[in-house]
Amino acid sequence: MNKLLSICDIQDNVLEILELANKFKKGEMPLKPLEGKSLAMIFQKSSTRTRVSFEVGMYELGGTSLFLSQSDLQMGRGEPINDTAKVLSRYVNGIMIRANNHGEVEELARAAEVPVISGLTNLEHPCQALADAQTIKEHLGGFKNKKLCFMGDGNNVCNSLLLISACLGMDMFVACPEGYEPNEEIIKKALDVSKNTGSEIVITHDSKIAANNADVVYTDVWVSMGDEVEEAKRKKDLSKYQVNSELMKLANENAIFMHCLPAIRGEEVTSDVIDGNQSVIFDEAENRLHAQKAVLYYFLK
Repeated sequence: MNKLLSICDIQDNVLEILELANKFKKGEMPLKPLEGKSLAMIFQKSSTRTRVSFEVGMYELGGTSLFLSQSDLQMGRGEPINDTAKVLSRYVNGIMIRANNHGEVEELARAAEVPVISGLTNLEHPCQALADAQTIKEHLGGFKNKKLCFMGDGNNVCNSLLLISACLGMDMFVACPEGYEPNEEIIKKALDVSKNTGSEIVITHDSKIAANNADVVYTDVWVSMGDEVEEAKRKKDLSKYQVNSELMKLANENAIFMHCLPAIRGEEVTSDVIDGNQSVIFDEAENRLHAQKAVLYYFLK
């Protein structure tokens, strides 16, 4: 296995990687296990958490990371993706890419001779989902008989959460307006996996059904990078799916609130919720570092 582009790529190894993340967080792993290793980090999209967590993670593991923006690569001037993948494979031990198009990342992974890790595409965000799962286990103790409610746009984060929830046997309800549903193929994959794990996967337009007795209430921005031309329409369509104190009352008393960040207070979530005592957003953000270290160790060791 030489890629992490989708949660499906690690379907049978999710728990193993989460355990590694937990050990890294507790300081129970060897020091500098990737000494002498190098990671090329390609960024077609800007980032705070993805860049810093991978860069610091690689440093703490004893390796070296190279930040490469679109303007730093000939790929941005028309060089075929396959050529870039083959050249980088001669220089580095792994490639992390945060990209606009999932198909291009798949093409890069097919041509590369080293592991390729997705730091986000328009279809999935697997590293975020791993950090989210680590956070849920820390705060709730496990995944069985737990319900995750995702509110708003069925985007890349939602897609990866559907898959990891199915893998872990956790129920997931997505509440979104018509036309904002998660990817159909992702839903099919999640439902297929859930047959073996007992996870309940539900897509609904009713926010109350989704939030009822939820253990985790999760949301993301309404206008993601690349969606700016639809900003007014998106805000109007998604306005009924805001996470506020009234919605949180429908969830379980000990429910946690999660958001992958950055957040727009007053839009997808109110300030009293995201800054309240049920919010675990900064634990979640911290766990990007530990989950990333686990992924790097798993693929590059």
